[in-house]
Amino acid sequence: MTEEHRATTATWQPTDPGVLRLPSGRLVRGRGLRHPLPEGPVPAFGVYLLGKEPDRFPWEQDWLRWPDFRLPSDRARARDVLRDVWARAKNERVEVACAGGRGRTGTALACIAVLDGVPAGDAVAFVRAHYDRHAVETPWQRRYVARFSGA
Repeated sequence: MTEEHRATTATWQPTDPGVLRLPSGRLVRGRGLRHPLPEGPVPAFGVYLLGKEPDRFPWEQDWLRWPDFRLPSDRARARDVLRDVWARAKNERVEVACAGGRGRTGTALACIAVLDGVPAGDAVAFVRAHYDRHAVETPWQRRYVARFSGA
């Protein structure tokens, strides 16, 4: 394996800023785009949860239209994208980010935790305990996670 290939397929370290360790051991980084890019390795793939398409990053990315304090505009596509994040997190550095890194990012991370086996009713508490205690900001975001099955 070349050094370049290893750099694009390696996962995060559990101690890297914003990294959530899922029960399976997969690691996903959450972050707020308003904050500077954390020191260290860059993502191999990022999913950006914003009301408008973000600027391009020098890594592979996807965008979900997800207005601030709301839910994804296309919920079926959101399930597909979050499944992709979960699958890629096995071997790649994947990040999920919105503007502040709490509401939409926390909601997406909680849904990814459901895909990883966390019961939907426990996923918000899991993300608040292991990522950010203020994650998942609105009642409708909490309901979205509670009803999320990934199916």
